[in-house]
Amino acid sequence: MTAPVDSPTLSPLVKQLELLKHPEGGYFLETDRRKDKVPSPYAGERLRSLATSIYYLLDYDSPSGVIHMNKSVTYHVLHQGRVEYILITPGTPPTIERKILGPGPKETRQLFVGSNVWKMSRLLTSDLKQAKTEEDKRNLGCLITEIVVPGFHWEDHDFLTREGLKELLKDMPDYEKLLVELSANVKA
Repeated sequence: MTAPVDSPTLSPLVKQLELLKHPEGGYFLETDRRKDKVPSPYAGERLRSLATSIYYLLDYDSPSGVIHMNKSVTYHVLHQGRVEYILITPGTPPTIERKILGPGPKETRQLFVGSNVWKMSRLLTSDLKQAKTEEDKRNLGCLITEIVVPGFHWEDHDFLTREGLKELLKDMPDYEKLLVELSANVKA
């Protein structure tokens, strides 16, 4: 993980919270890792921290993450801003849900994502379009806390590839449309 590149539109939260670039996109800082270990039912009973938590920020300079999966369950708690989560539960066909974390009507301030669900987050296009000045762009973003139970471990994490996305979506009636929409959010 590296420090973000300074820019006139970088969120001040990056420096205030000492966030680092996240391999999933956006910025993060691990804020807690429980010392207690438990066998993880999602990782072949290998020992994992009871829980971990991070700050996670998307901003104008890094407005979306890539599609990834955690074997553990994840709780997302909103601090400020708005963000859309796309959740893809594998199946024939897969189930795709779109949830907005935000303070508005039909939005939620908490989101639970179960084990083995592909997910990605992105700032809303309408919010990005409304940010006209450098100050607007600096102040645009969404900050959440993510809590992973049992705790996060890179071994229990996977990125979706383009080929994996094609395979995942192959039974969807709107396959082509979804492929175009989501292809930019996969690892090469």
